[in-house]
Amino acid sequence: ILEPLVVLLAPFAPHIAEELYRVCGNETTVCDAGYPVHNEEYLIESSINYPVSFNGKVRFTLTLPAGLSKEELEKTALADENTLRQLNGATIKKVIVVPGKIINIVS
Repeated sequence: ILEPLVVLLAPFAPHIAEELYRVCGNETTVCDAGYPVHNEEYLIESSINYPVSFNGKVRFTLTLPAGLSKEELEKTALADENTLRQLNGATIKKVIVVPGKIINIVS
Protein backbone atom coordinates (compact mmCIF):
# COMPACT_ATOMS: atom_id res chain seq x y z
CA ILE A 1 0.00 0.00 0.00
CA LEU A 2 2.97 2.32 0.53
CA GLU A 3 4.41 2.01 -2.96
CA PRO A 4 1.46 3.59 -4.86
CA LEU A 5 1.42 6.45 -2.34
CA VAL A 6 5.13 7.04 -2.87
CA VAL A 7 4.61 7.15 -6.64
CA LEU A 8 1.82 9.71 -6.15
CA LEU A 9 4.08 11.75 -3.86
CA ALA A 10 6.96 11.86 -6.37
CA PRO A 11 5.88 14.96 -8.37
CA PHE A 12 5.49 17.02 -5.18
CA ALA A 13 8.42 15.74 -3.09
CA PRO A 14 10.79 13.92 -5.44
CA HIS A 15 13.74 13.50 -3.07
CA ILE A 16 11.85 11.88 -0.20
CA ALA A 17 9.76 9.86 -2.64
CA GLU A 18 12.93 8.46 -4.19
CA GLU A 19 14.26 7.45 -0.77
CA LEU A 20 10.98 5.84 0.27
CA TYR A 21 10.78 3.99 -3.05
CA ARG A 22 14.23 2.51 -2.42
CA VAL A 23 13.26 1.53 1.15
CA CYS A 24 10.31 -0.39 -0.32
CA GLY A 25 12.87 -2.66 -1.98
CA ASN A 26 12.88 -1.30 -5.53
CA GLU A 27 16.15 -1.06 -7.46
CA THR A 28 14.94 1.39 -10.13
CA THR A 29 14.02 5.03 -9.76
CA VAL A 30 10.53 6.19 -8.81
CA CYS A 31 10.36 8.03 -12.15
CA ASP A 32 10.35 4.66 -13.94
CA ALA A 33 7.44 3.35 -11.88
CA GLY A 34 4.03 3.15 -13.51
CA TYR A 35 1.41 5.54 -12.25
CA PRO A 36 -1.35 3.80 -10.23
CA VAL A 37 -4.63 3.17 -12.05
CA HIS A 38 -8.10 3.46 -10.51
CA ASN A 39 -10.45 0.56 -9.93
CA GLU A 40 -13.99 1.14 -11.26
CA GLU A 41 -15.68 -1.00 -8.60
CA TYR A 42 -14.60 1.41 -5.85
CA LEU A 43 -16.14 4.40 -7.65
CA ILE A 44 -19.73 3.13 -7.50
CA GLU A 45 -21.70 4.28 -4.48
CA SER A 46 -23.99 1.63 -3.06
CA SER A 47 -25.62 3.86 -0.45
CA ILE A 48 -26.28 7.56 0.09
CA ASN A 49 -26.57 9.52 3.34
CA TYR A 50 -29.71 11.66 3.22
CA PRO A 51 -30.10 14.49 5.73
CA VAL A 52 -33.72 14.61 6.90
CA SER A 53 -34.91 18.08 7.83
CA PHE A 54 -38.09 19.30 9.45
CA ASN A 55 -39.22 22.80 8.50
CA GLY A 56 -35.73 23.52 7.15
CA LYS A 57 -33.73 22.26 10.15
CA VAL A 58 -31.72 19.06 9.79
CA ARG A 59 -32.60 16.61 12.57
CA PHE A 60 -30.97 13.32 11.51
CA THR A 61 -29.55 11.41 8.55
CA LEU A 62 -30.73 8.24 6.85
CA THR A 63 -28.40 5.89 4.99
CA LEU A 64 -30.40 4.46 2.09
CA PRO A 65 -29.49 2.39 -0.99
CA ALA A 66 -28.59 4.37 -4.09
CA GLY A 67 -31.09 4.37 -6.93
CA LEU A 68 -34.33 4.70 -4.96
CA SER A 69 -37.14 6.72 -6.55
CA LYS A 70 -38.65 9.83 -4.95
CA GLU A 71 -41.68 7.86 -3.81
CA GLU A 72 -39.56 5.14 -2.20
CA LEU A 73 -37.39 7.72 -0.45
CA GLU A 74 -40.46 9.53 0.88
CA LYS A 75 -42.10 6.31 2.06
CA THR A 76 -38.93 5.13 3.81
CA ALA A 77 -38.34 8.49 5.48
CA LEU A 78 -41.92 8.77 6.74
CA ALA A 79 -41.83 5.22 8.12
CA ASP A 80 -38.63 5.81 10.11
CA GLU A 81 -38.98 5.96 13.89
CA ASN A 82 -36.94 9.18 14.11
CA THR A 83 -39.44 10.88 11.80
CA LEU A 84 -42.37 9.80 13.93
CA ARG A 85 -40.60 11.08 17.03
CA GLN A 86 -39.81 14.45 15.39
CA LEU A 87 -43.36 14.91 14.08
CA ASN A 88 -44.84 14.23 17.51
CA GLY A 89 -48.35 13.98 16.08
CA ALA A 90 -48.10 17.02 13.78
CA THR A 91 -49.77 16.97 10.37
CA ILE A 92 -47.47 16.79 7.35
CA LYS A 93 -48.17 19.58 4.84
CA LYS A 94 -45.53 18.75 2.26
CA VAL A 95 -42.58 16.41 1.69
CA ILE A 96 -39.77 17.66 -0.56
CA VAL A 97 -37.41 14.96 -1.82
CA VAL A 98 -34.30 15.72 -3.87
CA PRO A 99 -32.79 12.34 -4.87
CA GLY A 100 -29.16 12.11 -3.86
CA LYS A 101 -29.34 15.27 -1.73
CA ILE A 102 -31.97 15.81 0.99
CA ILE A 103 -35.41 14.94 2.34
CA ASN A 104 -37.36 17.89 3.79
CA ILE A 105 -40.61 17.46 5.71
CA VAL A 106 -42.81 20.52 6.23
CA SER A 107 -45.37 20.31 9.01
